[in-house]
This record gives sequence, C-alpha cells and structure tokens, in this order.
Amino acid sequence: MLDLCTGDIGNSSARTFDIEVYAPGVDQWLEVSSVSWFTDYQARRANIRYKVEGAKGNEVAHTLNGSALAVPRVWAAVVETHRQPDGTVRIPEILQPYMRGATSIG
Repeated sequence: MLDLCTGDIGNSSARTFDIEVYAPGVDQWLEVSSVSWFTDYQARRANIRYKVEGAKGNEVAHTLNGSALAVPRVWAAVVETHRQPDGTVRIPEILQPYMRGATSIG
C-alpha cells in the first residue's frame, strides 16, 4: 500500500493510495488497484449533496474513486511467490477458506 505524494496524483484528488504486489519474475512491484479521495471536488461539479437532520441547507458530499483489482497481476504474484519445487502452487493460508480449504493447486 502506497500513500502517493501530491506530485504523483491528479489535480482533483486530495489523496491517493496504490495497492501493489511484488512480482518476483520481473523483480518489480506492480500496481493492482488504486483508490483516490476527491473531498468535495467531484461532488460540487455533479451537485451531489446530502441533508443533515436539523441543519440548515444541504452539505456537499465527499467522493472516492477506486479502480477494480487487476486479477491477472494478483494471480501471477501468487503463483510466482508460492510455486513449489514439484510445480504445485501453495495457497496462502488467508485464501484457503475461499478455496474450499485446499492448501495447494496442481
């Protein structure tokens, strides 16, 4: 998880986080998703407001933007990181409940 500096984010974003995975095959960290907080910038342009009970007028909402997960990059990182000498891929413990309890593939 990277908290990007202001020089690396767009003008409309107040804060951006990149999620990266390490890919041993290319010896690089690869971005797999990004999430940005735009405070009220997009909401003002789109006139997105909400009402607070008991308050006068409406408030301007804050918005987020998140990209979908780059599944092929995540899968490649899992395979490269957890491949065993016999060619099987060890499933990380945290993912095993989603794999019907399997501990390896192949």
